[in-house]
Amino acid sequence: MLQQRLDVETLEACCLAPYAQLSALSRGREHPEPRHELRTEFQRDRARIIHSAAFRRLEYKTQVFLNGTGDHLRTRLTHTMEVASISRTIARALGANEDLAECIALAHDLGHSPFGHAGERMLNSLMKGFGGFDHNLQSLRIVEEIEQKYPGFNGLNLSWEVREGLVKHETAYDTPDYKNKKYFHFPRSSLEAQIANLADEIAYYSHDLEDGLESGLLDEKELHKVALWRQASETVRKLAPKIPAKRRASYIIRTLIDREVMDVIGHSAGLISAAGVLYTDEVRQHKSNLIHYSPALARLNIQLRKHLYTKLYFHPEVRKVHDHTCRIMRELFMHYIKNPRLIGRQSAGRISKNGLYRAVCDYVSGMTDRYLIEQYETLFKTNTGLKI
Repeated sequence: MLQQRLDVETLEACCLAPYAQLSALSRGREHPEPRHELRTEFQRDRARIIHSAAFRRLEYKTQVFLNGTGDHLRTRLTHTMEVASISRTIARALGANEDLAECIALAHDLGHSPFGHAGERMLNSLMKGFGGFDHNLQSLRIVEEIEQKYPGFNGLNLSWEVREGLVKHETAYDTPDYKNKKYFHFPRSSLEAQIANLADEIAYYSHDLEDGLESGLLDEKELHKVALWRQASETVRKLAPKIPAKRRASYIIRTLIDREVMDVIGHSAGLISAAGVLYTDEVRQHKSNLIHYSPALARLNIQLRKHLYTKLYFHPEVRKVHDHTCRIMRELFMHYIKNPRLIGRQSAGRISKNGLYRAVCDYVSGMTDRYLIEQYETLFKTNTGLKI
């Protein structure tokens, strides 16, 4: 039997929680379009995000380790897919709209620069006095302006709810200081956007642990000083005392993820019930977010995050590569400022509207790690020593 959009919308209204964002009640798109016969608004958004050029480029952008330095190490794309998976799990358990939570998760890093957060900090420094650079705001800029796939407008013309989730995305990594009035009618974002935020943190806490162990920069013995790891390790020891070392580490991380997700679901369900929210805009108007870790787990996560910063993110080997790549990014950026014809016709076409620095920033931030290094080596006729 053919299931049409109206059938799916009826199912959402029947089966989702009253505080969920129903696709039929979307605030719509900036450029009005007729609704699709089969797909809901958020299902259409998901397809637009996945088919975008910015999404494909995530495969070749750094998560923690320079892309290409290890076959099993995560890229910005694999991180994004993991965030989407965790988002769907939490949304399903809480009766929220899985499609919307997944859309926000899939799009949340579209604006990330090459070379991870080190690259983002470098671009922000280069853009001082010209509006700065924040990957969350850049994600919004990509879906509203930079992607060019449709005849009547720039961008992907995503629904208001997905764009709201992007501009309000904020985790322990992020400190946005902008206020885009189009998306700040309310002090909070939708429950689905809040879910994507926490899913992002859960993904990078746990999976950066796995990559750190895979790279050899994290040591399992030292990790036993971290309460969360120690507790998960003890659980695994009881369940599978004879499991081989490498498999044990992976199973510990799987156990840790499950604990984080179950904690968020359980604690958030209590917060939602206590708040008594009955429709989605009550979530947006609430005095605080309703998707949270329990206080006990939040404290343990702070300890884990401190360990990751000390032993992984700011490890001398990681910083050495980051410093090298950021120097390359800075020199290439300034070369384009002096020679704007090199950024291509489409990017150069934005100079008159957005200014030279923003046009160059759009161009450089959209590069993959590999393409930026290739361009640098070609223009400066040198070998960076970086293998991608």
